[in-house]
Amino acid sequence: MTATAALCGWIAAGIAVALALAVRHALDERREAVARACHELRGPLTAARLGLSMPLVADDASQARLRAIDAELCRASLALEDLAVARRGLRLQQIERIDVTALAAEAVRAAQGRAHAAGATVTLAEAGAGGGFDRGAPPAMVWGDRLRLAQALGNLIANAIEHGGPDVSVRVLERAGGVRVEVVDSGSGLPAPVAQLARRARRGRGTRGRGLAIALQIARSHGGTVAAAPVRAGARVVLELPSGAAMPRRRRTR
Repeated sequence: MTATAALCGWIAAGIAVALALAVRHALDERREAVARACHELRGPLTAARLGLSMPLVADDASQARLRAIDAELCRASLALEDLAVARRGLRLQQIERIDVTALAAEAVRAAQGRAHAAGATVTLAEAGAGGGFDRGAPPAMVWGDRLRLAQALGNLIANAIEHGGPDVSVRVLERAGGVRVEVVDSGSGLPAPVAQLARRARRGRGTRGRGLAIALQIARSHGGTVAAAPVRAGARVVLELPSGAAMPRRRRTR
């Protein structure tokens, strides 16, 4: 009888520990979801506010900036949706053919206010050319979710401005079977590989890699990846996307 009671006690204790661990895991997931949503809301809203604070005139450049601000506000709405469905993972919306060159140009425009406030510059460079973003660069097409890819690019550029700088450049290159986006800054370089920084952020062990973690998750949901590449000075973070066939209309990923 004593042995049976002891066994029952051990079983009850084991169940209690398992439940406690499950609760802690759920709380950790929810805490990270809230931290991620705060990160994503703060970035786009700051970019939109700074963009609106710059002079607007009735020309094509101002219209392009307003479109960029609208894209940043759409990113903010995505953050709220992600918070609402945090336990279900990242959700892709509409899958379509996207010109990554044009998308990168919009992301650079949206980052102008943030860069100016940080005393940095951000430019879109053609392959083999200098800066600027209206040079008629050829399109580089992929299948994907436009808002999600804009979210990934926005995070990579914001990370370079905040932690790298002062000179940030974005370059879009077509590769066999895909498109490569390079975000290069002239700062002190990354303190660890992209995947390691992303893991730290997901485990709540630092905020430095949260934007990288978001970009990496979005890249993987599109069959791509984000990684660091060799550079003489500063940091070069590369987003690789396959051009491939059309993706499913909707998809969730952890």
